[in-house]
Amino acid sequence: MTVRPRRIQLALAAVATGTAAALTAAAPAATAATGPRFLRPAELPPHPSSACYAGPVTAGQPDPLPICAGEALPSASRHRTFWTEYDTNAVQVTVVARNATKAADFAALLRRKIRDCAATLEKQDPEVSATGKYYGKLGVEEGAHVYGLHTRTTWGASDVALMSVGRDGRTVTFVKWAQMGDFRHAQVTDFKRTTRTAVDKLY
Repeated sequence: MTVRPRRIQLALAAVATGTAAALTAAAPAATAATGPRFLRPAELPPHPSSACYAGPVTAGQPDPLPICAGEALPSASRHRTFWTEYDTNAVQVTVVARNATKAADFAALLRRKIRDCAATLEKQDPEVSATGKYYGKLGVEEGAHVYGLHTRTTWGASDVALMSVGRDGRTVTFVKWAQMGDFRHAQVTDFKRTTRTAVDKLY
């Protein structure tokens, strides 16, 4: 998704709860060389005219924080960013909790953040119009849920994002893919395949 006004990012950060801190305390931070495997560029939705590139797997929260999930992601996160030569980008964030119960609670928190994201954005900034969609649950490991978000601003920017939350045991992964456009440009089938692959790579 294209760069948003600073006030939107600050507003999303203010919505965070104490769950992130609890997860950080519950599980030691993994190094970038250990832990669950991450997606490769070829496993992201394909771009019609550009290769996909990826940064290294990095310990900590991504910067900038992904829209919707935001500050709910703990410092014990590990992430990897992806991009194309055009206005398409993606990020995967993975968190290992102390046990499966805490992981399930964290996954539920992320799903609530995404589900309520459109309403939160509109409440925080009158210049933003947002619409959310739910694309269903995937039967992979403990399950994964897929969502869409379209935002339009009064100055004409239009962006679409697909997001998913999946879990395998005590490991949770969040994946976001975004580009300019609207729901007609959302590669839902490809993103569901990406989500399945991401969850299959967890342990």
